[in-house]
Amino acid sequence: MGGKNKQRTKGNVRPSSSGRAAEVLTREGGAIPGFVGFDTTVSSELSYVPAFHGAEELDSLVDADFRLVLRKLSKRDVVTRLKAVQDFGSMCQERDAEDVKGVLPYWPRIYCKISVDHDRRIREATQLALEQLVLKVRRSLAPFLKSLMGHWILSQCDTHTPAASAACRAFQAAFSTAKQPEALSFCRDEILNVLQDILLKDTADTLSDPQTQTEEEREAKYIRMLTSSLLGVKRLLSLLPQTDIAATEHRLVNFVSPAKFWKYSRHKAPQIRGAFFELLCALCDMTPGLAQSEAARLCPAVLLSIDDTDPLVLPAVWEAVLHVVSSIPDCWTHVNSKKGFLPKLWALLKEGGKGLATALHPNLMPFLSKLPQQVTDPALDFYSAFFTSLILGISSDCAASSPSESAIIVRATVECLRFCMLHPSAEEENQCKIRTMLISQQLLPLLERALESTTLQNGPLFLLVTEMLISWEKRAGGESKDLKDIFQGVVSHFWEELAIVFMRHVDCEEANPQALEGIATMLQVMRYPESVNRRHTLKKKSVKISVAKSGDGDKPGSEGGEAVKVELTSVHVCSFPQTPHFEEVVCQLVQLCLVHMNERSSERHLVFLSHLLQSFHTLNIFTTLVELDQSVKDGSEQRIDKRVNNPAVRFLLERVVPWLADKARTDTEHLVEMVFSSLTCCSRQETTRILDHITMLELRSGITLQIIQRACADQNTVSSCRDWLKGSVLGERLLVLTQELCKDKPRCTSSPSSSSHLSWTLISLVLSQHHNNEPLIGEMYMEKMLEKLHATLSETKSLSDAGNIEPLVSFICDVASTFFSSVQNCLLLPSAEELLLTVFQLIAQDQTHTYLSDSLLDKMGKVCVAGVQSLVQHSHYELVEGGFLHSAALWVQSRLLTVSLDIKSLQYLVLAVESIVETITSVCGHDSAVLTQFFTHLMPSDTGWTKLRQDLPSHWVKIPLLAGRFRGVCEMSCEDTWKLKMPNVLPAHLSTCALLGKVTLAHSPLNCNQKSDKCKPQMTNIRNTVAELLYTLQWCKEVEYAPTIVSSYHRLLTDWSLSGGLHDLVTTTDLLETLYSRSFELGGLWSLTLENYIQTHNLAVTHGMTLRKLYRTVDSLLPVSPSKLSTLQVLCPTMTQEEQQTLVALATAGIINWEEDDNVYGCVAVLLCCLQADTQVEDEVVLAVLSTLMEWRIRKEDWFLFGSDLSEATTQQLNLTVELMRFLSWLATHCPTILGNSQWDFLLCAMLAWLEVTSENVNSLWNPWVQLFVCDSAALIVNLSQFFATLPSEIQEKLPSELVVEWQDFFVDGIYNLLLPMPLKITDTFKEPDDPVFPLAVLQSVGVALTYAPVQQLNQNSLPAKFVADQKTNLPQPLQTLLNTFCPLLVFKARPLQVTVYHLLAKVMPQLPECDRSEDGSKSEDEDDEPSLSPPPALMTVLSTCEELCDSILAALQVGEFAVVSPHSLEYSCILGYLLAWKLLLTFFRSSPSHLRAHYAHYLKKTSSLSKLLLHLFKLMPENPIFPSQAAEMRDSKTFFTESLSLAVDKRDNIEWELPHLACNVYYGTVQDLPAMVRLWWNSQEKRVSGTVEKFTTKYVSPVLSAQEISSVHSSTQMFESMTVKARSAAREVIATYSVDEIFIELVIQLPQSHPLGSVVVESGRRVGVSVQQWRNWMLQLSTYLTHQNGSIMEGLALWKNNVDKRFEGIEDCMICFSVIHGSNYSLPKKACRTCKKKFHSACLYKWFTSSNKSTCPLCRETFF
Repeated sequence: MGGKNKQRTKGNVRPSSSGRAAEVLTREGGAIPGFVGFDTTVSSELSYVPAFHGAEELDSLVDADFRLVLRKLSKRDVVTRLKAVQDFGSMCQERDAEDVKGVLPYWPRIYCKISVDHDRRIREATQLALEQLVLKVRRSLAPFLKSLMGHWILSQCDTHTPAASAACRAFQAAFSTAKQPEALSFCRDEILNVLQDILLKDTADTLSDPQTQTEEEREAKYIRMLTSSLLGVKRLLSLLPQTDIAATEHRLVNFVSPAKFWKYSRHKAPQIRGAFFELLCALCDMTPGLAQSEAARLCPAVLLSIDDTDPLVLPAVWEAVLHVVSSIPDCWTHVNSKKGFLPKLWALLKEGGKGLATALHPNLMPFLSKLPQQVTDPALDFYSAFFTSLILGISSDCAASSPSESAIIVRATVECLRFCMLHPSAEEENQCKIRTMLISQQLLPLLERALESTTLQNGPLFLLVTEMLISWEKRAGGESKDLKDIFQGVVSHFWEELAIVFMRHVDCEEANPQALEGIATMLQVMRYPESVNRRHTLKKKSVKISVAKSGDGDKPGSEGGEAVKVELTSVHVCSFPQTPHFEEVVCQLVQLCLVHMNERSSERHLVFLSHLLQSFHTLNIFTTLVELDQSVKDGSEQRIDKRVNNPAVRFLLERVVPWLADKARTDTEHLVEMVFSSLTCCSRQETTRILDHITMLELRSGITLQIIQRACADQNTVSSCRDWLKGSVLGERLLVLTQELCKDKPRCTSSPSSSSHLSWTLISLVLSQHHNNEPLIGEMYMEKMLEKLHATLSETKSLSDAGNIEPLVSFICDVASTFFSSVQNCLLLPSAEELLLTVFQLIAQDQTHTYLSDSLLDKMGKVCVAGVQSLVQHSHYELVEGGFLHSAALWVQSRLLTVSLDIKSLQYLVLAVESIVETITSVCGHDSAVLTQFFTHLMPSDTGWTKLRQDLPSHWVKIPLLAGRFRGVCEMSCEDTWKLKMPNVLPAHLSTCALLGKVTLAHSPLNCNQKSDKCKPQMTNIRNTVAELLYTLQWCKEVEYAPTIVSSYHRLLTDWSLSGGLHDLVTTTDLLETLYSRSFELGGLWSLTLENYIQTHNLAVTHGMTLRKLYRTVDSLLPVSPSKLSTLQVLCPTMTQEEQQTLVALATAGIINWEEDDNVYGCVAVLLCCLQADTQVEDEVVLAVLSTLMEWRIRKEDWFLFGSDLSEATTQQLNLTVELMRFLSWLATHCPTILGNSQWDFLLCAMLAWLEVTSENVNSLWNPWVQLFVCDSAALIVNLSQFFATLPSEIQEKLPSELVVEWQDFFVDGIYNLLLPMPLKITDTFKEPDDPVFPLAVLQSVGVALTYAPVQQLNQNSLPAKFVADQKTNLPQPLQTLLNTFCPLLVFKARPLQVTVYHLLAKVMPQLPECDRSEDGSKSEDEDDEPSLSPPPALMTVLSTCEELCDSILAALQVGEFAVVSPHSLEYSCILGYLLAWKLLLTFFRSSPSHLRAHYAHYLKKTSSLSKLLLHLFKLMPENPIFPSQAAEMRDSKTFFTESLSLAVDKRDNIEWELPHLACNVYYGTVQDLPAMVRLWWNSQEKRVSGTVEKFTTKYVSPVLSAQEISSVHSSTQMFESMTVKARSAAREVIATYSVDEIFIELVIQLPQSHPLGSVVVESGRRVGVSVQQWRNWMLQLSTYLTHQNGSIMEGLALWKNNVDKRFEGIEDCMICFSVIHGSNYSLPKKACRTCKKKFHSACLYKWFTSSNKSTCPLCRETFF
């Protein structure tokens, strides 16, 4: 049993095991020791749970898995116990019943423990496990039931609801509803024992283990178990059968007799108090005898606890109160009600139940009904105090903050009041006083307070009072004379008092508007109680109470008892008060209002009158108003009385209409309501006549709007006003209003007046509102109004300053939107379609034309969508000429063809058309005939398409022509044609294709059979659109997406998913046939479109047969025309070898028989097409063609253009010569061995002659065909240079013997004498790189040819001499001229030229340092300052210029921020030239010897050039320099530092990454060649910059550089005498071993992680024969050399070895740096002190003198000079 690390006893080879120990005990002793376990009884003796395998024979019923789980249940860890309980439940569910039955003897003890666990999750899981156990064992549980049942009942009352629910489910699973009382009766005594022990014996410390649980946990468990025990007793009583109740009472006496039990009513825990009162309710209900016997303690405990307002206690307390007052008749004898009970009740009611009105107040009326006279005497005072307290509770804070609480208190108040009014509780005289008091002092003050309280008005008070009044009226009209008289008096008294209250509030000059509104609301509720919103009333609640009959007071609830329900509401409201008092009060109020209006023009009384008339519009009311008004009338008004009999009409004409006409009145809504209240008493004719009369008064638009809105409020009102709405009076008035609004536009401002806004709202309403599918107003007037709106909107298209008309347009849009979306068939009106077209035209143009805001255009777009939707939603709609869709399509087509659009204008137009298409599609579907017709009208005709293509600028020709993809001619090629820049607007073809493509994408059918007649027009449109879109995309590609508007256009197509060409919408075969037919007929760009389509989709492989079916036989392509030739060039690579050879045969025959064939160029071009497609051709055929060409050289020399002025040559002539060049170039690369001496002479001489023509015709390079001539001439030179540079010996043997020598001695010199000046001539002739005629392709071709120039040719160039004044140089004249000529071209804005110049100068850079050796030797040793040498001045001049430009370009960026530079920009050229210049300078530096390198480095340090470079580089290198075009799994393996940089002159791919890659390459070269200077710069930077530099270098540069340093040591061929060098790659270490005689030195050089920023660490290895001081000096010297010298480790070691060698030769160290050789300039100590004779380095002395400010010797301190 010992620990793992203890010594094991000798010979004991087996580890200790408890299991084996138990087995030994069993085997030897024969008995099992009594281990602690579980038992089936609740006794203190613990039973045994088998825990090991040796005891199966004693108790084989317990499964091993169950034993393991049962052991875990006794663990302390909560999670372990929880998991064990869950596992136990799962095992009970999964295992066999016999296995589970084996656990039953041990389960009760476990259950009794874990069912009361502190963790509620364990308690819940225990009950779930018990349910599974019960379901599995069923009847087998019976023997153990008594042990379980006590805690089972306890668990069913658990305070954790899920645990209690689970226990109840387990109980129901064990026993059916009928069996449950029997089971509980069987275990009754055991249950009561458990509950009694917990309630009366146990404490917090006895129920829990103090050692394992905290005090808080023990106390919480004790409170929980007390609560469960109290509720458990209640549950037991509720489930036991009635026969056992009496037998249980004697046991319950033991519960209730101890004083501890009654103390629970005052326990500090509210849940215990609540459970205690619930138990008392059960005792009163189930054991009334016991309750009566304990009344002396029970009644005070309950009745004096009503002030316990804890939410957990109060409901139970009041339930107990009701049980006590019902079941214990003498309950009040045990309590002093006047002093103990009632004061607490008044206080509780005044505080509104302290937020518990929901639980308290519904009990008040049942409680009130049970109060005996001894409590209520004197009754008047009692009820006064009761209702005063109750009503004060409505004003309490709790009720004021909660409308629901207030509503409950109000409901309880009215119900109690009704009860007191209906149930006399005193003598009649006193009862009369009580009723009077309740009405006068309680009810009416409450109603008066409600008049000014919004909360009470919105509550149920008015409705409840109305119900009460109706019930009083019913009793007043009943048969009982006594009740009849009483309630007649009550009703009369109520209305008299209420009238006084109303008059007090109304008959006041400054009447409170809120009070007036409250009165109107109350009267409205009384008049229409059934329409009150029932959401503010509460659900009816009933309280079940027991009312005992006399003689059976001891058995309530039994047969002798009677259970009744007292409903808190008794009357269902279905009518309103019928008493005449009601209408009399209303008449008095309306008379008062009219008096105040007549005398004081009181507006608030007018509003109040309007509210009254809304509810009380009877003839009596209007008669009262008219009669009152009659007394003050004059003679003129008497005439109206005689003509009009209807009092409502008279009131309208005499009173309401004049009030409406008052222009000073702002609020007229209540007057409009008064009008319609009066109209309810009028006939239809009277209604029409009155409304016409009001309309003709020309009232404000707002009043008319309110009248129309009110007329449309409900169907009955619309019917009664229909004649007026459809009549001419209203129609003419609206038409005049529309005209006035549209004429008002010059005075419109950005913030229109409210009257104008109301007028537009009125127009919108009458146009959009309709009933029964009919317009609200007359159709004729609607048509005229729409025409006026359309005319006004049309005028906005011609206005240049629309800012002042925008509000008007906005109003019209609102009107149109409402009209289109609301009125069916509205677009059947011609004026409506014209209005819709105008809206569409406005949204289809950008703001530069319409001057409308974005918000307004968005609004108009919604109007257009609504209009189109309304237009096409009819199933029979067709697109007709002159209709909206037809007119819109023609307008769009006209705009595309005649208006120059920019990107923004195109977007607006496309969005407008797309909105129409989407709307049609959403309504009619993709295959709608309307959509197809609309699309057809949008499409240009064939003639229109041709015109659009012809109008495209011809600049597309240049790139495919020079790339050899297009063989075309130009009839008229003049310089002005090519000099003309492309306009900055979109060609019409581009705009049309974009629009049609977007529309096609939006409406293309998903499933359309192309052969069906329905789909044929649609598919034809789509096929033409796709073809034209591909044409447009090809044009954009050929012009290289320039200018900017074309690139923006292409991005727009990409965003619209059109950049792929929509070819998926058309079958490949159909699209190929379309493109081929157009290429065959028209050629040109159609051929390139066909080629791109074939290559992009790899159709040569996937659709080879389809392609060959296009031309059937090759004969169909001959004789060639320009279009046929273009098509043949595209299809030739896809042809079979047989077809290609057929073409070769036909073309060769035409060439050989050239005198008979007029189309020689066509034959040569076809032949070249086949040769470039790798067609197999016999040597005899080639030689025959070459012989023909040599014959042409003699007889048709003008075909070769030797010595010609190319500006006078036609494009046909230039094309023929180019084809001849291409043929000769093909010969040189494919068939060089079949050529004889004469053929080679012809080829080389022709090449040189063409180059001479090129050199003489630089001025004609504006012509693309001349550029093509030069490019192919240069390509011929490149092919020949490659051929002779990589000439294998086996091929050379087959060539003419003198050919190679002639090439090198004569032709190379001739080529480069002509070729070297070409870049200068071109840049002198064409000075502006952005000029459209700038020959960039020529510079590229010439540049590629120049990269093959031999170094010797550059050193002995024949360029015109060029020198710069004051330029110090040691270079020979040709080299200096070369530098002065080409260095300035490094910054010329033409990348091919810049890269060409770099390649030329990179070839001569390694030779330049040799010329500075004499300059270095001539430097005087007496110079105080450290010597410095300038790199080539021509290069430094360019570097300085670029440096300043880069400073200004990158000034806004900080170190670490990546500058994105657009290719082909001026900034790009400047930065490219700067980096190329530095790359040349690093090449120069790398080629320099070590002593000159120090001088150059010092110069760079003085000029700060390197510092500026490094700052620039960290703005040009990307933060994450990952190499592009990597696979996903290789994403981080390749960077710009691991991959070599390709600076090809003709590079086209990934050009956007060239500058970042070049910047990384320059940085790598800098840290490789100038590590010391980079380290010095890094140390001088601020923390942010140095941190960025170190992080970047360590991550990306150091691993590559360190690996290269180590690799260079491995692969170094440099041999040192007496020193060996080895390297360790893994450790980044270099080991140098130096041995001389008996001296042996080993030094270890370790590269840092941030090499070369961090210092190199030099560690000591072995040393023999060297003093410690000398050893330290040498280690310091090596460390200094490696830190401060600019070079590799091998160079540093060589320098150190040289220093040590000098030391052994006897040269003394410099006593300042303690080194023989200076660390930076590599000089020896030569400056000697005149006194001590010691020698020092000049640089060391200079530093000593400047730092010490003295000129004394460092050793002897004497004056040095």
